This record gives sequence, C-alpha cells and structure tokens, in this order.
Amino acid sequence: MAAVLEGLEPEETAAEDAARPAVEAVDSRPGAPFLLAGNQLNLDIRPGGCHRLQYLCSQKPPQLLQVEFLRLSTHEDPRLLDDTLAQVPWGLLRLRSLVLKGGQSRGALGACLHGTLTTLPAGLSDLACLAHLDLSFNRLETLPTCILELRSLDSLLLSHNCLSELPEALGALPTLTFLSVTHNRLERLPTTLGSLSTLQRLDLSENLLDTIPSEIGDLSGLSELNLASNRLHDLPASLAGLRSLRLLVLHSNLLTSVPPGLAHLPLISRLDLRDNQLRDLPAELLDAPFVRLQGNPLGEASPAPLSPPDISRIPEMPRLFLTSDLDSFLVTPHGCSVTLACGVRLQFPAGATTTPVTIHYRLWLPEPHLVSLGPHDFLLSGVLELQPHGVAFQQDVSLWLLFVPPRVRRWREVVVRTRSDNSWNDLETHLEEEAPKRLWARCQVPHFSWFLVVLRPVSNTCLLPPEGALLCSSGHPGVKVTFPPGATEEPRQVTMQVVHVAGGELRALLEESEASVSPLLCLSQSGPPSFLHPVTVQLPLPPGVTGFSLDRSHLHLLYRTPSTTTWDDITTQVALELTHLYARFQVTHFSWYWLWYTTKSCVGGLARKAWERLRLHRVNLIALQRRRDPEQVLLQCLPRNKVEATLSRLLDRYRGPEPSDTVEMFEGEKFFAAFERGIDVDADRPDCVDGRICFVFYSHLKNVKEVYITTTLDREAQAVRGQVSFYRGSLPTEVPQEAEAARQRKGTDALWMATLPLKLPRLRGPQGSGQGTDFSLLPLNLGDAETGFLTQSNLLSVASRLGPDWPAVALHLGMPYRELQCIRHEFRDDLDGQIRHMLFSWAERQAGQPGAVGHLVQALEQSDRRDVADEVRAILELGRHKYQDSIRRTGLAPEDSTLPGTSASQTPESAQA
Repeated sequence: MAAVLEGLEPEETAAEDAARPAVEAVDSRPGAPFLLAGNQLNLDIRPGGCHRLQYLCSQKPPQLLQVEFLRLSTHEDPRLLDDTLAQVPWGLLRLRSLVLKGGQSRGALGACLHGTLTTLPAGLSDLACLAHLDLSFNRLETLPTCILELRSLDSLLLSHNCLSELPEALGALPTLTFLSVTHNRLERLPTTLGSLSTLQRLDLSENLLDTIPSEIGDLSGLSELNLASNRLHDLPASLAGLRSLRLLVLHSNLLTSVPPGLAHLPLISRLDLRDNQLRDLPAELLDAPFVRLQGNPLGEASPAPLSPPDISRIPEMPRLFLTSDLDSFLVTPHGCSVTLACGVRLQFPAGATTTPVTIHYRLWLPEPHLVSLGPHDFLLSGVLELQPHGVAFQQDVSLWLLFVPPRVRRWREVVVRTRSDNSWNDLETHLEEEAPKRLWARCQVPHFSWFLVVLRPVSNTCLLPPEGALLCSSGHPGVKVTFPPGATEEPRQVTMQVVHVAGGELRALLEESEASVSPLLCLSQSGPPSFLHPVTVQLPLPPGVTGFSLDRSHLHLLYRTPSTTTWDDITTQVALELTHLYARFQVTHFSWYWLWYTTKSCVGGLARKAWERLRLHRVNLIALQRRRDPEQVLLQCLPRNKVEATLSRLLDRYRGPEPSDTVEMFEGEKFFAAFERGIDVDADRPDCVDGRICFVFYSHLKNVKEVYITTTLDREAQAVRGQVSFYRGSLPTEVPQEAEAARQRKGTDALWMATLPLKLPRLRGPQGSGQGTDFSLLPLNLGDAETGFLTQSNLLSVASRLGPDWPAVALHLGMPYRELQCIRHEFRDDLDGQIRHMLFSWAERQAGQPGAVGHLVQALEQSDRRDVADEVRAILELGRHKYQDSIRRTGLAPEDSTLPGTSASQTPESAQA
C-alpha cells in the first residue's frame, strides 16, 4: 500500500499555477501531439515524449524559447533519453522547472515501475535559471555531478531511487530550500549537509541511516525534518539547536533516547516519536501536547542482557506439510514452517508463542456473509479461517495465500483482507511469483481471524496531522488532495481510491461521441465526518478536454451520497477552478466524486447507470452432460471472453446445448440453478435446497459445479427431456416450475436468466442383473465424526459413477494388479459388480485407518475423476456441518465459533440458508 505524505506540496504546484495561459502552440506533425501551454511544456501525458521534444528542438518554434516548465517521462529507451536531455540546454535556455519522473507505469504485479534514468548529461549544468528539479522514481545510484553546479537550484527531489550516499559537494548549493531523498538506500550523510544555510525542508525517510552527523545542527533555517523509517539508535544533541524547527518526524526507528533539549525548541508544533524503543523520556516531553509516543515501551523495565545462545543446542525450525485430512497442527515456542494442502503457507518465528498452541484452519467457500468487498473489488481466493481468533503472538506470523492471477492489473493492486474487531482491514501485502500462473500474497499477521485475497483499485492512505498534508494517487498522478493546516485537530486516517473509467462504453450509453469522464475518485476518512477547514481536491479533466477550450455548461461535477447509489450534480454548489489539465474544488467531507463532460442535461440518472455498468460482468451460462454418463451434469458461469476456450477443452468429455445468451452479473451476486420437467438432483449436498443448486458469482474464481441428476419418470418407456433454469438472487420459498412465465419479465430486476435443455436417454433393457438388490455388505463407516463419514450408501453412489475408470482408481488406491485381474475374472459379465467389489474390499481393509477418506479423494483426482472427488468432499462437508450442529445443540461448541456476519446463536448452516 502506497502513501504520499509529510509536508505540504513543494514548488511543483506553484510552478503549475504559474503556467495557466491559453494554448499557444500545437504540434501539427501527424501522430505527434504535445501540450505547450504558455511557458509550460507537458510531454509526460502520452508515450513518445522524447521524440516530440527532439522534433521541437529541431524545428525551434518561437514559443519554445519561452518555456520555463518542462515535464518529461523517463519510461523511454535509455539512449534516446540521454540524447534528448543533451538537447535541453540548447533549446530551453529559460527553463526554471524540470520534472524527469518515472512511476507512471505499473508492472505485472501492480508495482510502480521506475524510469530508466541513471545519470544526467553534463550540459544540464548550463541551465542557469533552473530552480526546481524532480528526478523521482528513477534508477540513480550516484548523484549526477551536473546538479552540484546548478547555482539557482531551490528544490531537489530524489525520492524512490537507488542512492546509497550523497556527495560532500552537496553542501555547495547556495540556494537550496527543499531536499527530498526519501525511499532510497542511504547509509550515511555528508558532514557538509550543515552548510546548506538556506535549507528549510529536509526529507530523509525510508532509508538505512543508523546515525546522523552532528553538523545537522547548523541548519539554522530548517523548519521541517523527516527521519522516519530508518535505523537510528540515537540522535545528536545538536538537534536541539534547530531553533526554526516546527516539524520533526522520527517514527519507526530504534531510538532508545532523545536529546532533552528538543522539549525547548521555541517553534516546535509536532514531534513524532511513534514506534521506537523509548522507555524513558524527560517530563517536559511526556506532558507536551505536540509529542506522539504510541508504540513505545514507556515505563517498562529494560530487558536483562541475554547471554549468547548456544547455536549447537538450538533445534532447527520444524517444517510441516499437511494433507487435506488434517485441520490442525501444533506450534511450539521453537516456531515452525507450515504448508497446507489448500494453498496456504505459514511461518511462525521462534518465540512467536510462549507455550504450545494448537492452530485450527479451514478454507470456507466464499459465501457473501463471509466476504467483504467494495463496489469495485474482485475476490481472488477462498476464505481462510485460522483459530484461535484474537490470540496475539509475541512476533508477527508470516502468511502466504495462493490466489488466482488477475486478468487486469493496471490501476489495481492485490491485498490480503482480514477481519479484526468486527471490521475488515487491508494488510500490507507483497506479491511473490513462483511460476507464471502461480502467485502468492504475503503479509504479516499479529493474530488470527479470517483472511481473503482481494483485487482493489490502487489505494493511497496517510495519517493526516493538524499541520496539513498532501495526498497523491500513485496510480493517477494528477489526482491530489491538499489538506490545509488546521483541517483537523487530531490526526486521522484518510484514504483515496481512484477507479479508471473506459470511455467507449460511456459514449455508447450516452449515444454521444464527444462525451468523456474523469477517473472516479473515492475519498474516505476515520474520525469526525467533516473537516474544520475545506480541503482542495484536484481531478484531471476528462480526456480530450482542456481547461481553456471547454464549454463550461457541459462540465458537471457529480457527487455520490454515501451508502446509496444516487449521484447528484453539484456543479453549481462549488467553485470549480479550471487549469489547462485539471479541475480543482473544495469540500468539507468525503465521498465519491466524478467529472463528466457531456451535452446531456440530467446527468445524475445517467451517472447511476454508468456506475452500474462499470461493475457489471458479461457472462454466459453452460450446462453440459458427460458423454459416457449423461446423469453427470456440469454447470458453469463463465466470463464471455472465456467461453470458447473452456468449451474447446471440455467437449471431448462433455456434450450439451449452446451456451446461454449473455447476461450481466455483479461481483458477489447470488444465483441458483433449478432442475425442471421431471429432472432432480441425485445427491445430498450442502449447497442444494429442494433440488436447487446455489451459486455465488465471482469473476476471477471458477463458478463451476458438477451434479448428478435423476428422474422419477419411466426411462424405459422413453427418454426424459428436462431442463435447467438459472435464476437471480438467493433461494426463494417458491420458484416457478417452468421458466416460460419468468421469461416474460424484462429489465434488470428479472428473476429468470436462462434455460438450457437436458436429456436423460432411454434405458435399453434391464440394467445389470439385479446385483444392486442382492449386493450386501456389513455396515460400514469410513472416516471419523469430525471430518465426516462415508457410509455404505455413499460408497454405492461413488461406485455407480466410476464406470470403466475403476481399474485406474484401484491402482491409485494401492491395490495390486493381480487382485484386479481376479476381480475381473470373478465378475467378468458384471461391470457394476467389479466396481462394487473393488471399492468395498478396499474399504473393509481401511477400517480404523486414519486418512482413508483423503486417500480415496486423492486416488479419484489422480484418475481424472475430479467430479467424483468433489462429490465426496461435498458429502464430507455436509457430514461435518451436521456434526458441528450436533455439538452446538449439546453445548459442547467452543465459544469463538461464529462466522463474520452471524450472531453467536447462528450456525454456519443457518447463515448459508
């Protein structure tokens, strides 16, 4: 999760504000548009900026000599970028601001990509007027020497590079007032840093600094100093000499003490000491209202020094690989590494627990009451429950969750979402790619609860201090929110999400070729609903629209009322300030905001429809019957672009009607399949109610189920021609027996979605030789009460599905080939007898053996009979539900056994119903 914070906006904003004249020049060369607005040249909006700048320098238009502000993306070929920058001093002699940033593009895993810039040409030192230089998000390992010769440089931004040190000559810059080197690899600072007598703001956060030179106390004009997220153990006493200091940020270090003189700085308004190792502080700092101390062990006794451990006596961390039969494991104070069969890995460091703890786990199906999704979120995994809930570990536990690779990653990010204190929160998540289609989401968890993997729009969060701040979107650099000083009395968390909107569908909806919209902005916060002072929101103008050529009567600012789907046009209620590229307005509370440019008048209703369209997925429904066993039916809901590939993979084993017409569904929407015209479901399934199969649609998960159907009609007389109909919503008390009446309803609220035909062929003569009636065995229960039993009836059902695949299953069960030959000979004219004898003879030998049911499921999967394996899992799940329900009724259930969204008296079965 990315955040942009600490201090107000630097001179870049002032540079943009100074360049607002009308458009004076547009490149007429085909295929090479650029934006030249007065004295500002923007070449970072579209790819190919280097070619356009070279073209301009070769043509030398008069307007080029007036350019004072240049923005150029560094996502270019390195040689082309070097050649282009070498021409800048010759064509842009009056340049005052140069922005050479990367970060506009994202990689396969959603991370911001750095630009290709590794150095600067020496000729840039000739830019005598250059006051603002931004080289953020690049690959600089050393500071280019030409920068040290820019005598007029006022602001230098070097964030998100690879700098390990700064040169001693940096202290020779006579006019530098702002220096940002955050998110680098700095291990030390030059002693000449104290020579920057004009420096007012210094940001060195997110580096590897373990010490600060005492010369920093010579920065008499310094008002803001940020040293957060380093490795500092102590601070020089000279910091108390910074008499102009107003803001000092030192959180997330290893500080055990601070200079007492910090309490006497005359202008200090905020001292952030959170998340350090401070155990004692001067009384002046403890009582000061401007000091933040959360996350420090204040008042605790210092730990006794530890003797060096005897390495030879420390046991190696155990590694556990658990099969699907197990649902718990033991963690000792020595720690362990655990791999679960359901695609989960955990690592408990040594000392995470002080006593042995039994961990229980379970992977739940993603029912809506177990899943928390925002309007534009996608679910990428099932729901993992880890127990005991809420037990805090002494050290954070590492959790890896395997998830489905998302189809679209641009402007989106993958996070692990967890439930804590009756609310869902997103954890800081890192992605690890094990194979092209095998991705892991890794996070640190302090305690156990429910976990799931979500794909969400890029989110930026910061802690807003009373001094104000600037929050920028890492996915859309043009989206910013500026908080003035005094907007809040107490720090509060503010979050920004930006949703990209494709213009093609919008224009089709409005039937207007020139219509366009900005990205969709969602702002939220903790604490009071309103701010004490208005905050300024900046949105980019809709594509194709510029601030000095638009018709203001066609521009609409829309606002969505919280917790509703209503969009209101508030254009006349705010003062819209338009620049060449952006619109700015002020608000006092947060919600959703959207800029529209259209000739339509009533925009609110259209915005509601467009917002719904953004969240809808176009899908098709299929119902296929297995070729060698027509009673086996595969039901699936597929995104429209996956139907053809899926059918080509399935049609060698299945056959059936054409897919349904395209229907639209929301993420997490419930629907169900009802079998009609004499056909019913032949299974006792937890997801089946009165012959209707429940589904929940998630666009990135496999919405597929295989069921067995039966009929009460006489199949010996004629084939049974039935159908399966799909309906929206959860299961109602009554569903039309036929779909024809439901089809008459039109509109988005229609219950019926599709009907597909099914056929059970006519039976040719008597089936078998009556062995099903004569066949008998002693009562059999395979399994145990907690994981579920397979009874004799269940095994007969499995046997009826195997058909000619039974030898492969038998071999995977470990039966010798000689025994298979004997079974074939004994029941040479009876296939059903062969299957039943094989299965029950194996089952009798497994009596009392742990893991027998899991062995059977594994053998079925290895024999390419995943459909039967899924049926066995469904039987076990149903048995487990009944077992848990029985122990709840007898009062033996643990106290913490409720699910998210259910009360303590609600069981999982009642919550699912």
